[in-house]
Amino acid sequence: MPGDEIEVPKELREFMLEGAQETLLGQNNGADRQYRYGNLHIREYADKFLVHTDKIDPRKDPLGHLVNDAPEFLIGLACAVFTGSQITKKHSNKNSSLILGTILSIASGYLGYVGTKKIKSYLE
Repeated sequence: MPGDEIEVPKELREFMLEGAQETLLGQNNGADRQYRYGNLHIREYADKFLVHTDKIDPRKDPLGHLVNDAPEFLIGLACAVFTGSQITKKHSNKNSSLILGTILSIASGYLGYVGTKKIKSYLE
């Protein structure tokens, strides 16, 4: 099932798929490096590899990957944009609305991201 991770300890077996490409795409969760091989997302840590399958390869369909595998990023972004636009509409002083809008947009985006991630983990 997408989202489930398999842990492969390095002392058990040093492994890397032939043809896997190092990538910056994906949340690294503190990994030293991460790789992609088709729909596989491989995170390398000092003592282990964590491997999971994404529904959609972000290198081929970035938006599809966000919608299906990482909706928390889209929800967070939508919350930030919506909050910023509402603050800007309601405040006439441009300097204060810019500062307030930025702070509240970041907070709203973060809360949207964290909330969606918690809901997603609950549903998996």
